[in-house]
Amino acid sequence: MLRLRCCALVLVGLSLAALPAQGQAISSLFKRVRDSVVVVKVTDEHHPAPSGSPDDYDGLGSGVLIDARGKVLTAAHVVEGAEHITVEFADGEVIPAKVAASSEGADVALVELAHPPKRPVVATLADSDEVEVGDHVFVVGAPLGISYTLTVGYVSGIREDDSTVHGLQTARYLQTDAAINPGNSGGPMFDDRGEVVGIVSYIISASGGHEGLGFAVSVNTAKKLLIEDRTVLSGLEGILLDKDLSGYLNLPQPMGLLVQRVAAGSRSAAIGLRVGAVDAEIDGEEMKLGGDVILAIGGTALSRENLGALRERLQTLKPGQTVALSLLRAGKPLTLNATARD
Repeated sequence: MLRLRCCALVLVGLSLAALPAQGQAISSLFKRVRDSVVVVKVTDEHHPAPSGSPDDYDGLGSGVLIDARGKVLTAAHVVEGAEHITVEFADGEVIPAKVAASSEGADVALVELAHPPKRPVVATLADSDEVEVGDHVFVVGAPLGISYTLTVGYVSGIREDDSTVHGLQTARYLQTDAAINPGNSGGPMFDDRGEVVGIVSYIISASGGHEGLGFAVSVNTAKKLLIEDRTVLSGLEGILLDKDLSGYLNLPQPMGLLVQRVAAGSRSAAIGLRVGAVDAEIDGEEMKLGGDVILAIGGTALSRENLGALRERLQTLKPGQTVALSLLRAGKPLTLNATARD
């Protein structure tokens, strides 16, 4: 069984298995939202400049414009490690861009354009917490790098990643049977009002192709991680160690947060949190060992029950206020003080 993350080029076409009235409604919605969808092109040592061939979809992704000043949501793995990023609009305008924020674990990134587009069409972001299994959705993306396609389906499941946290926020994924193939990543998933409910992330496949198991990061997750999170732990990704994992790693309490990634220039990096360098797999969970393990925040030990309360506490810190982080580093207790900023 393969879990595939795939770069994308935006498509314009139709693949509809719906009643004529539904097809007509989707067609109208598609015309309304298509210009908010963009092509993201990256070059780096792994992704040379695309040649334009339909088969050359490495180094191509898609995204969606969410701000007239030039902010674009896409998948993190599309822009990860990119030396140069350009964003192309439906009218042909091409603008250089850079990564403003990224969560590799949740696979979502915010890209910022060098200047605003001349004719911006901004997508509306839905409240994805209201999405339910059975809701009608459509995806704009580029299966196998073939340009401009629309696929339609339903939300077939809602999944929480409750082992990994970003800051202190868990990620939510929307599962869909809408056709998603290698090449779809970063594209927006729209609801039947034409509002963005998710950003396409990955597929699970035994064959390497579409099998009705596609996943999109919920747009509320994207907003919380990339736009709204200004706490002292922004830029941090970690694995919650509880149950057997806390015992395997000899934690002095039932739960801890093992640091996995710290974004360069982030608030977590300013604290001095350290990431491990040893790749391991425990009970089917891939992780990096050797990094800091956060045990308590402000004197309150971590538990699944109080993660929300701790997150709210960090969000209410005023600039200049300090909170103590209790952690283990190389098996020894250590306290780091984190100061809230604007």
